Amino acid sequence: MTAVPDEAADSPFFVLDAVTADLMKVESLTQTCLNWDYGKRDSRVWSLYEKNKAAQWNAATDIDWDHDVRFGAELTEENGARLAGFVVGEGSPVPRELLTQFRWEYQAWMCSQFLHGEQGALVTTARLVEIVPDMDAKTYAASQVADEARHVEAFARYMDEKLGTVYPVNPGLGTLLHDVLSESRWDIVYLGMQVVMEGLAITGLRLASSGFGDALIRQITKMVASDEARHIAFGVTSLTGMYEQATSAELREREDFLLESIRLMSRRFMLREVWERMELDVAKGLHFARTNPMMATYRQLLFQQVIHVLRQLGLLSERVKELLLAENLVRPEMMTSR
Repeated sequence: MTAVPDEAADSPFFVLDAVTADLMKVESLTQTCLNWDYGKRDSRVWSLYEKNKAAQWNAATDIDWDHDVRFGAELTEENGARLAGFVVGEGSPVPRELLTQFRWEYQAWMCSQFLHGEQGALVTTARLVEIVPDMDAKTYAASQVADEARHVEAFARYMDEKLGTVYPVNPGLGTLLHDVLSESRWDIVYLGMQVVMEGLAITGLRLASSGFGDALIRQITKMVASDEARHIAFGVTSLTGMYEQATSAELREREDFLLESIRLMSRRFMLREVWERMELDVAKGLHFARTNPMMATYRQLLFQQVIHVLRQLGLLSERVKELLLAENLVRPEMMTSR
């Protein structure tokens, strides 16, 4: 194997030996489409493509990497003591003397899942370039691939240079990524990535941009969230009206996929990996994450965008509503609002 240059030797995210040790390999059968009709370039998707070109930013130069971030340092009200306020109070598995450690670990876990999700988006959107039949959609998806690569770059550099630690991909997220990447039907790829994962990500990023402690990660999450808004619009625009003429069997297949996706993503936010790394009572931690009112409200906020898009697409079926209510991902009154 070619020797790694000295300047890359300290970068675990970009050294071949480090990244090949643990790979998720997905077998898939896809149908690649080439379209010789290049259109009139006046569609809503093309308009999004034009906006995407104008909104490009450079992770190396447009982010202030000089911010000092010291993983494990004591936190003040200004630099993150309010982070993860849900863990302070009755029933918390975290003793008061470990609050600072928990907040840093929670931030590391969140940023790790952002990073893994962005890689998933990178690969999934590259798949869309192949399989979508519409040329405008291919063109936009290609521009989104560049966005996702930039997001991976920013989060990987933050984890490597500033936090110095990373959590593995959450099993729920990993399973959903596997399901989406093994899928041959392009509209289900849209549903998995552009609707469910991007819908959760944009809310999580916006909450992080105001709630995280250090100025650097707030800047990164704010800039990434601005891109995600266009990505969700791409999915909505591409799928609007698609299911109006679908058969009951086709709708049932999409519904089944959404039900499994929602289950996987709901259970992603139980923080098992954090409880385990800190050697806390895992059973108590899982119960706390499931029942704590602030955690429940957080999950409901995360799923608001997903619910809104499913309603727009005509996919908010009774079975989907029942699952959202059963998992406490929505307040009952929200299921009747338009």
